[in-house]
Amino acid sequence: MVLSPTSTRVLERLRAYTPPPTNYYNCPLSRRAAVLIVLFPDHHGDLKVVLTMRSASLRNYAGQAALPGGKADSLSETPWDTARREADEEIGLPMDDSKLKGFTVEHLCELPANLAKTELGVRPCIAYLSPITSSTNEAPSSATDSNFEHRLIPRLDPKEVAAVFTAPFHAFLRKDWPGPGPAPMQKNGKPEKWYRGSWTDWHESRWRMHNFYIPKPPPLSQEMRRNAANSQPPSGSSDHGSGSPEGDDPRPEPSALDDLTTFRVFGMTARILVDAARVAYGEEPEFEHNSHFGDEGMIGRLLKMGRLSEERKKGEVLTKDVLRQASKM
Repeated sequence: MVLSPTSTRVLERLRAYTPPPTNYYNCPLSRRAAVLIVLFPDHHGDLKVVLTMRSASLRNYAGQAALPGGKADSLSETPWDTARREADEEIGLPMDDSKLKGFTVEHLCELPANLAKTELGVRPCIAYLSPITSSTNEAPSSATDSNFEHRLIPRLDPKEVAAVFTAPFHAFLRKDWPGPGPAPMQKNGKPEKWYRGSWTDWHESRWRMHNFYIPKPPPLSQEMRRNAANSQPPSGSSDHGSGSPEGDDPRPEPSALDDLTTFRVFGMTARILVDAARVAYGEEPEFEHNSHFGDEGMIGRLLKMGRLSEERKKGEVLTKDVLRQASKM
């Protein structure tokens, strides 16, 4: 397998990207979080991104699509370290490359921090999960079979993740489903739009809400499950077991997601993916969007007014009044 020319340019562009100064390190520990945007090549050489469906039992954003990630453990932990650790815990992506069995994780770049409604500064980190080869573009034969993608979807932590799925990275700049594979479908069998968007009020400005409807992947066959189980790298986390036996289909929890025909990606996760694709492909989306990247300005203003303190008050959320006050600083 050889990376497509477009994918090669994407990786070069991301490696060269330098984000603007960030307020992430001005946030106290309780306000720091990071997510990992894991890119990998499909058998056509095009890039795909790994996403999760959060467990229905979680306190925040239960049952929603998300990128692997979570809160920082210490002030010395970088966003990259946080994102890698959380990806290890949530989807079993080892932090130690020696446990990846023929693959390596490259830190491509980081994007401006985003402000979550839970008042966290969220730093997106972009990684490339690539086969180890003698050539920068050519993958080893063991990584080019039809199970390549399934071998990259590791074990789950069922306490946090209900499903792991993937989507074409470039599709997050497209108004219509570009494939590969069948277009999204509704429960009644009618076609579902890939993209729906609307403008809403947030941060005392107009904020574009993106909604993407990713076709739910079919369940793995018995043979594919066996091959995936045999190929999966061991989890690098000793404190967060997968909770599921090897060979289990790494797909939705039956009780929660079986009735879905699509996985909806929206809110901050969708915005992060749109912004990441804008940087990566050097293009603007085919749909309306906010022109700025991240929320560094608003995070800085909230810090000045003392809103993002170390101690979080129970039920503390961003309101229009708080954002209005911050916007005037």
